[in-house]
Parts: sequence; structure tokens; C-alpha cells
Amino acid sequence: MTRNLILKTERLDLRPFQPGDLEQVLSYYSLPEVQRYLDWKARDKTEARTAFDVMRKQFRLMRPGDILTLAIVRRADERVIGHVSLRWTDATAAQGEIRFAVGPEFRRHGYGSEAARALIDYAFDEFRLHRVFAVTAGGNEASARLLKHLGMRLEAHYREHALFQGEWDEELHFAILAREWQRPSKVHEITRHRVA
Repeated sequence: MTRNLILKTERLDLRPFQPGDLEQVLSYYSLPEVQRYLDWKARDKTEARTAFDVMRKQFRLMRPGDILTLAIVRRADERVIGHVSLRWTDATAAQGEIRFAVGPEFRRHGYGSEAARALIDYAFDEFRLHRVFAVTAGGNEASARLLKHLGMRLEAHYREHALFQGEWDEELHFAILAREWQRPSKVHEITRHRVA
């Protein structure tokens, strides 16, 4: 797997970040409504640039702990509208975690679910994972709806399990097994294009 990986869906290209993506990433990454749910905090553009530099290095999965992060690019205008990632969490149990972030102005158009579906397909098909899971904040209703829409089941709801930014945090844990994963007929098969 190289920096030339591209996963194609009906409307999107998912690819590793490129240096020229920085300004488009900054346009959503440091917004409070996005930052609220991200692990890598960025209070200003300098911290957001650092996060971007880290994501640029996450372009392959070689061993547990590695993360593959792909820019979500709207093909119609080549706009980076968010990102999606897969973290290989366990080799023995063949498990991975997906995460995603979409800029607020691009939400409610199905881009997040289209990108997440493509990455889950890739996780099961390319890496032969047995189980893919996702963790979202209890208050992040949009993410919970998206995960349910993908067919993932709610496996746990942790109430007031940790203090987060001065408030009690709640977490929702979703998962799906490879044998449960279904591709709707309208979703295009993912292709991988390698650039010479």
C-alpha cells in the first residue's frame, strides 16, 4: 500500500493527504463543532497543521497500531471535505477501528456514510479483518445515526465514564462483523488505482 492508493465511490475519491490539501483541511479541522469529537486537539492553525502533518504520514497499515488516514475528496470539484481513518487494533482478533470527520458545510449529503462504507469494504476485503468497530461521543447523534445506517450495532453505552473538557463524557461503541457486512447494490465496487 502506497501514497498512490485511491478508493473510488460514486461521488468521492479517498486518498492519502497531499501537501496542497492543508488549507482545505484547516477550513474544517479546527472548527469547534469538529474539534469537539476529535482525539487530536487543535486550538489554532499551528496545532491543526501539526495534526495534518501526522495524518499525511498515515498512509499504510503494516502492523497493529498503524493508522490509514484518507482525505475525502468530492470528485465534482476536487474539494477535500473531510477524512476517514482505519486503525488496525489487533492482529490476532483481526479488528480495526474506523473514525471520520466531515466539514459541517458538507454534512447531511451522505458523504460521511459513503466514505465510511468504502473504508469498511476495504478493511474487510483487503485486510481480511473479522470485526470493525467505531467509538463516538454520546452527544454526537449524527455519528451514531451514520453508524446505525451502515448496519453497525450498538454494543455498549458508557455513561459518565470520564471527564472530558470539564463535563462527564459518554461513549457509544458500535461494531460489525465481516460476515454481517452487506453491500447495497447501488454502491460501486471499490477500485484501487496506482499512479506510476
